Amino acid sequence: MPNPRQAREALGARLRELRKDAGYNGKQLAQELGWQPTKISRIELGKQTPTEDDVRAWTRACAADDQLASIISQLRGLELAYAAWQRQLRSGTQHRQRQIAEIEAETDLIHVFEPATVPGLLQTREYARHIMAMSIAVHNTPDDLEDGLQARMDRQEILYKPGHRFHFLITEAVLRNLLCPPEVLMGQIDRLIAVSTLPNVALGVIPFAARLPKSPVHGFWMYRRLVTVETFAAELSLTQPEEIELYGKIFGLMQEAAVYGRQARALMTRVLEDLAAEHFPSDAEPS
Repeated sequence: MPNPRQAREALGARLRELRKDAGYNGKQLAQELGWQPTKISRIELGKQTPTEDDVRAWTRACAADDQLASIISQLRGLELAYAAWQRQLRSGTQHRQRQIAEIEAETDLIHVFEPATVPGLLQTREYARHIMAMSIAVHNTPDDLEDGLQARMDRQEILYKPGHRFHFLITEAVLRNLLCPPEVLMGQIDRLIAVSTLPNVALGVIPFAARLPKSPVHGFWMYRRLVTVETFAAELSLTQPEEIELYGKIFGLMQEAAVYGRQARALMTRVLEDLAAEHFPSDAEPS
């Protein structure tokens, strides 16, 4: 799967071939366009993303107008693939939650893999409060915590609407990561146990003891023709068939390591007992 850097490099290589086919060296094309030569080299090396106007000027100078539409499409795909969190969240967390809700409403089957955090659709209000507060603080985005929190809770209504199915896959680490106070995490695990009994929800948990088929480097959400991947700095929106196929394959491999149903609920209950014993031990032994 190409990452954004590789996608920029691929676009730059394509523009470089147009330049060469037109008989220009980098300095000559820069002169023709009225640009600094360094701009040509940075675009061709994938160190700078050209604008649509840049692409139009480039193809026009290279007499390659027949390729303009295809290259613009490639550029837009690159821009879609790398949406910085600052841009995603510039209108606050509520706006972002509404965007996600629209995608979920149009999807009848959603696959979710999360190795570190409870998926948003399954979060309790208090757990979500801590997660969203972290995001606001780290990314320095508008503080609309209460509105964003309510929007996330509203999203969860889709779990109970006919025609929608969900397959969640989490690791045992999700149940133990203290991203919130222990009592909040315990309430969250209770919520997961309850949700796992819904007829339209499959909830798998990958135990620590399971042999993993692939390193769980990040989470992802799979819709019909879209996969979203969250990193610290950005959200990737993957739409190419080969990308979607790859993530489907990875989900299937991870699924084989998970436990479901009674086994999953038994694992979650053990984690609850561990948390209670560690953080809320009895005050004293009976005399």
